[in-house]
Amino acid sequence: MRSGQADDELLPVGLALPIFAADAISSVAYATEAAMVVLLGAGLHALHVALPISIAVAALMAIVVASYRQTVHAYEMSGGAYVVARENLGTLPSLVAAAALLVDYVLTVAVSVAGGVLAITSAVTSLHAYNTALSLGAVLFITLVNLRGVRESGLAFAVPTYFFIGTMLITIGVGLTKCATSECPRAVSPHALPPGTEALGIFLVLKAFASGASALTGVEAIANGVNAFKRPQSKNAARTLSILGVVAVTMFLGVSYLAVATHARPSATVSVVSQVARAVFPPGSSAAALFWVVQIFTFSVLILAANTSFQGFPRLSALLAQDRFIARQFSNLGDRLVYSNGVVVLAGAAAVLIWIYHANVNNLIHLYVVGVFTAFTLSQAGMVKYWLRTHGAGWKWRAPINGVGAVATFVVAVVVVITKFAEGAWLVIVAIPLMVLGFYGVRRHYDRVLRRLAAGAAAVAAVPDARNRTLLLVESIDEATDRALWFVRKIHSEKLRALHIPRRGSDPGIRPRWYRHVGDDPRLDVLDPSHGAVDAVLEQVWRLPRGESDFVTVVIPEEFRNASLLEERHRPLEFMLKLRLLSETGVVVVDVPAIAGRTGPPPDKLVARVIVASMNAASMRAVNYARTLGIEDTRAVHFAFDAAAAQSIRREWTNGPRIPLEVDEAPYRDLGKPLLRYLRDLTKDGDTTVLVLMPELVTHGWRRLLHNQRALYIKRLLLFEPNVILGSVPYQLLR
Repeated sequence: MRSGQADDELLPVGLALPIFAADAISSVAYATEAAMVVLLGAGLHALHVALPISIAVAALMAIVVASYRQTVHAYEMSGGAYVVARENLGTLPSLVAAAALLVDYVLTVAVSVAGGVLAITSAVTSLHAYNTALSLGAVLFITLVNLRGVRESGLAFAVPTYFFIGTMLITIGVGLTKCATSECPRAVSPHALPPGTEALGIFLVLKAFASGASALTGVEAIANGVNAFKRPQSKNAARTLSILGVVAVTMFLGVSYLAVATHARPSATVSVVSQVARAVFPPGSSAAALFWVVQIFTFSVLILAANTSFQGFPRLSALLAQDRFIARQFSNLGDRLVYSNGVVVLAGAAAVLIWIYHANVNNLIHLYVVGVFTAFTLSQAGMVKYWLRTHGAGWKWRAPINGVGAVATFVVAVVVVITKFAEGAWLVIVAIPLMVLGFYGVRRHYDRVLRRLAAGAAAVAAVPDARNRTLLLVESIDEATDRALWFVRKIHSEKLRALHIPRRGSDPGIRPRWYRHVGDDPRLDVLDPSHGAVDAVLEQVWRLPRGESDFVTVVIPEEFRNASLLEERHRPLEFMLKLRLLSETGVVVVDVPAIAGRTGPPPDKLVARVIVASMNAASMRAVNYARTLGIEDTRAVHFAFDAAAAQSIRREWTNGPRIPLEVDEAPYRDLGKPLLRYLRDLTKDGDTTVLVLMPELVTHGWRRLLHNQRALYIKRLLLFEPNVILGSVPYQLLR
């Protein structure tokens, strides 16, 4: 999808509800049971306390929904906890909120999928042994659907979500009618968990409340995704929040009442919702088939509830990436206008959790609500400060609503930390500050790189006219060497030398053959490989002056038997040499590939194109190098993802480098096809070879992960492209 089609992907309320609210709506399938599991520690008689606890949770949900309605009206583009805290509370609180939400999104996927699979294995108990495998398969399915696009995922998930709401309301309605007109049906609890002997004290009740509060997860997703709604975005987001609040509270209270009234018990193999549905629609009755309908759509909506995280996690990751707190790749839109990297990382993290915890909902639930209530609190506290700072319309009554929300969620967050700490919540409590430290480390790296590139641009621009010396690596006399020799004779170079490194199986008489083949220029020097072939070449590079005004071009011809990347395994010296030379200041690596028997005669014309992303030190250095080559047709090329990017680079280039700039379109946000189309247009006459010069940022260690590896992608793309020679102009970053 083209960048300009983004508005076509905006969601109406009818599609936004299943995408953003499925998590909160589906939590009725496990939130009541989570509270009952805790209460069972005080014996069977304690299970009746689940109903008043559910009423308290429902009241808290109403408060949070009302609070977030104020948020989406105030922040029309994105009102998530990260944005609100960043603009009102400062950087540290915003990063704590972001870390808490990212953890919560991962856990939402793990818990929702595991709960959905439990719904099916509760009905078909023979599948219980395959819980983990089924859960991993479900994560893969949701990932593939989300990679197809936002609207597509909404269409795929809308029907199951609405059917789940309908079947649950029917179940609640029929169950309440039976309880009102006769005796409440009795649930059957196979493999019931054994009751405990604890006292039913305040601590146990608070612990059960903390587990039941998992019903609130997912409420914040709408505020995080306001910019995905159709216009007017804040109005539609607020309307969706209201619908979510009414539906979720009604279903949660209905299921909790029936769970208590039917005497359902937590089980090792069967969910409480399954027990309630079987009690309301018993086997042999005319409505027995509705039990299977409930189970199927409970499974469906719990699996699809993970989709809420697949919308929230990538969007939040993109915001963090734009602010340079995580790798910039997370802000890249994929082919279908989806933040694909965020989708894939979320799926991988959730899959690891499912595998570690064997898809056990009761074990995962302990990790679940710490992050979400931390984010709730920071978001609502930020909104109170926002109203006091801006005095926007209705601030005198809006601020108290957010204030009540902040206090309520803070109290719950404290309760959750205290009651769940020893049962696994400590992992989340430790993970959040570690993630915040990581955010600061990434930001520090990006800030240093940007300062280096900005400051370096002035230094590169101020250097005198650069000079170039060329070294040609010769393994044998073949088609690739002939093409490389043609290339080095087409460029300007103050000094040209050919180097040969004797290796096992190499031609011992290559020197006389070389002079018979090419004459006396350039001379061929045979190097001593006793200290290693790579070091032998590096020693020759070290002998030459290098810096901002002096370049050394190392030309590496490579003849392949066929156009396959696997052929590189037969050329370990060339691969290691190219990798090592990237770390050398002032060295440009030019790769001249040829396929044996298919290269053809050398063309007459050589043109140069410098691929630039922006006007920084790395790009300027590549331009300076291109000017040393003396190639008459030398230009810079930028591939713009949208009109704003095209206008920006043209404006920057006006008073910049002294070579022309061409701006081409890449509306699908991928360089591959536009670059190939551009190059093939130049080489279509069969008599032109293009030297593609690529600025390449070189960093070290874990920092490599923070850069987009675009250079590696282009190298792989162009390695076997006919009449294309690829040159890497490295720019050394901080170690």
